[in-house]
Amino acid sequence: MAYFITESCISCGACAPECPVSCISEGDGVYVIDPGSCTECGACADVCPVSAPEER
Repeated sequence: MAYFITESCISCGACAPECPVSCISEGDGVYVIDPGSCTECGACADVCPVSAPEER
């Protein structure tokens, strides 16, 4: 299942450059992951300081 970013996101942007398929973008107040492109690698979750990315 693809990762998604929860409301605990603090919009720090740490996750976006770590995504190997560039499926993370800045949304309205939080970053968002394109579920159709996510490869479920977990790189975003590994670098997030507030554990906002979670698996669905």
